[in-house]
Amino acid sequence: MTSQSPSPAASPAAATPTADQIRRAPKVLLHDHLDGGLRPGTVIELARDRGYTALPETEADKLGLWFREAADSGSLERYLETFAHTCAVMQTRDALHRVAAECAEDLAEDGVVYAEVRYAPEQHLEGGLTLDEVVAAVNDGFREGERRARESGRRIRVGALLTAMRHAARSLEIAELANAHRDTGVVGFDIAGAEAGFPPTRHLDAFEYLKRENNHFTIHAGEAFGLPSIWQALQWCGADRLGHGVRIIDDIEVAADGAVSLGRLAAYVRDKRIPLEMCPTSNLQTGAVASYAEHPIGLLRRLHFRVTVNTDNRLMSGTSMSREFELLTEVFGYTLDDLQWFTVNAMKSAFIPFDERLAMINDVIKPGYAELKSEWLFG
Repeated sequence: MTSQSPSPAASPAAATPTADQIRRAPKVLLHDHLDGGLRPGTVIELARDRGYTALPETEADKLGLWFREAADSGSLERYLETFAHTCAVMQTRDALHRVAAECAEDLAEDGVVYAEVRYAPEQHLEGGLTLDEVVAAVNDGFREGERRARESGRRIRVGALLTAMRHAARSLEIAELANAHRDTGVVGFDIAGAEAGFPPTRHLDAFEYLKRENNHFTIHAGEAFGLPSIWQALQWCGADRLGHGVRIIDDIEVAADGAVSLGRLAAYVRDKRIPLEMCPTSNLQTGAVASYAEHPIGLLRRLHFRVTVNTDNRLMSGTSMSREFELLTEVFGYTLDDLQWFTVNAMKSAFIPFDERLAMINDVIKPGYAELKSEWLFG
């Protein structure tokens, strides 16, 4: 009896994953905004309950389309304006609890097994809540969403990142809030908002505080602004991860013959294994890149940077983790091995304890991908 090797097309290393396989694959999400991921129908219902009348559309399908089209401006500043509507309806405990629970459910339905979802507590105080009450409502919502996911046969774990707005002056207060709730579901800190004119060094007191407290933080950097933003986030502020970081490509030179040369900052980012929270669709919408094919993620993956794939704002981008993986697979020919590589990168970079990250990789992620890659044997 002679054995036959599988054809290259059937090989798990060479086969293009199907949309169904991508959806079923275990995924890890590090960069997702709570106020950027609401269901359009939820926005409409919460607006009605609150008496908010400024929504541009009152039918779910039309409202979802409006958010996507408004975000397709090529401008980060215009993109950020769409959040006025979602934040407006997230001003009560019940609203925050509902949005957080639905977020966890939606991510679990998409195959996400671990997520870090960020939001700015200072943007949810108009209804009279305190900062602590905002955090408690969101944490309770995430736990409710995790429970509902378990009941439907899915598993997900969600940690919260508390975000301070870089144009405001509450970053130290929010950093202290993150530290106070680090044992109740908050896993780290972030700053976000328009980069130009608001460098991360404005918030050094918050970052110094977090470092003294041995806490974790990521910084939006290198999205709409260039290498100086990345350099400050790392060398002045000490960020554990970079939110987006696409402009690190400006420090990489590709010669006509394909030879690649890394500048000192790019080499530092790669050598130190600093995680890059890449959000391809969002980057196209804000004008950070011109097309999926030109997105730096392709080159950075080949150069073995610590690249992760993320959604940023699922409502504004009309996206999901599965959709991001599908698009990258279409453009770059990625296989399940590549998707596993991105997923393990993300889990390694999460802000939970090492033993828990290791267990997620060995007991959830790798077995999940192994099962998908073995399907060709029975097909």
